[in-house]
Amino acid sequence: MAHDGLSPEWKERGIISWWWCDALFMAPPTLAKYGVDSKNMDYLKASDKLYRQTFDLLFDKEENLWARDVNYLWAGLDTDKKEANGKKIFWSRGNGWVFGGLAILLSELPEDYENRAFYVDIYKKMAEKLKSIQPDAGAWKSSLLDPDSHEYGETSGTGFYVFGFAWGINNGILSKEAYSETVKKGWAALTSNQFKNGKVGYVQPIGDSPSKELNADSWEVYGTGAFLLAGSEVSKMNLD
Repeated sequence: MAHDGLSPEWKERGIISWWWCDALFMAPPTLAKYGVDSKNMDYLKASDKLYRQTFDLLFDKEENLWARDVNYLWAGLDTDKKEANGKKIFWSRGNGWVFGGLAILLSELPEDYENRAFYVDIYKKMAEKLKSIQPDAGAWKSSLLDPDSHEYGETSGTGFYVFGFAWGINNGILSKEAYSETVKKGWAALTSNQFKNGKVGYVQPIGDSPSKELNADSWEVYGTGAFLLAGSEVSKMNLD
């Protein structure tokens, strides 16, 4: 079991392996690809089991968003962790890891895979929620439900969202009519945060919450990666 970063109280509970939402980008697509390529469905079954454990723990069914990790669970020990406006804490990049990860996972899962509908349902619920809270400027803020607490739109979370939305449109899971404007606004925000030398700015530094601030010089490899993922799908669309 992985326990690094957990509060002592949660460690005592013997918490599950994927207790932080970032893991849903890292592991499930890899296990799915290996299972399909090796024709060993045991890898997909193992991924399903671990994913559902994390879903049951971290997915908020009222907001259709994910807590970053067990230390942010409002029904658990740290109920005092709220945003300045009293809303629950939902970290943009954390949810970006999940949303982008779902797009990649669904790319790997066979169309007739017995549990595919479970992931499509989560993906669509997240898409609807994320669209509804997209700022007018196009880029989501580091804190999804308290955007006024941050001055700038954040690039890494926005990159993952634009990638996920564009992938859904390109693969017929999301309606182009309903979601193309979301992609258009998000992509315009992303490209406005790219310098002439190619550097992508306004990326929140490494962390596990919306708290770390950013500016035009803030840069990290995952921000550039999310930008490239977004571009790889947007380039397939006609946004005019």
